[in-house]
Amino acid sequence: MFDRLIAYLDSVHARDPAPRSRWEILLYPGVLALGLHRVAHWLFEAKMFFLARFMNHFSRWLTAIDIHPGARIGKNFFIDHGFTVIGETAEIGDNVTIYQCVTLGGTNPTNGKAGKRHPTLCDNVIIGSGAQVIGPITVGERARVGANAVVTDDVPEGATMVGLKARSTLVPAEEWIKEFIPYGTPCDEPCEGTGAVGRDCVEKLESEIKTLREQVEALQKALPAPAEGGEDLFSAKRKSGTES
Repeated sequence: MFDRLIAYLDSVHARDPAPRSRWEILLYPGVLALGLHRVAHWLFEAKMFFLARFMNHFSRWLTAIDIHPGARIGKNFFIDHGFTVIGETAEIGDNVTIYQCVTLGGTNPTNGKAGKRHPTLCDNVIIGSGAQVIGPITVGERARVGANAVVTDDVPEGATMVGLKARSTLVPAEEWIKEFIPYGTPCDEPCEGTGAVGRDCVEKLESEIKTLREQVEALQKALPAPAEGGEDLFSAKRKSGTES
């Protein structure tokens, strides 16, 4: 058990370089919330629902993270910062990372029965801050959900989801094979249509700036040089306009 705890703390440190020691990681709200959830889930499985819910409320009060006792969570799960909500029928695989203000939310059952209502996150998934993953969908292995994205459909394995409503984007292989990407989004931002709309807009703006600079330089060369001690054309016009 002690070895598993050490391995878990080391896995957190691999994803967050801020802590100076394992003792510091033990004080992380996400780590505390996960530990308390393990107890609450054991009580939930034993059908001691009141005690499980009490543990859930205590954990939420202490950490600002709300994990329903019924949620199933795998190994090396890490919530970086707090204010996260995880629903009852959510299932989380191994080595999953969630950032602050994420919701793994549910939908109302249409048949009046409390069935599978919350998402399933496969292994090595990263959910960026503020993302909302809603409904009984599956987020495939190694998938990334960008910050503030709203996901309501299944996510393919290895995809990066961005936007509102979230859409899948192609990510270069060298990014896909990385073990971990902070906040689930590559820093060079390949997600916003750089191959078409995004890159075209940037190139168009750069071309317009270049044209404007050339026009300004041509106008400056065309203006007569002011006589020594005299005024240039613009100064003379401003002066004449003031006098009139």
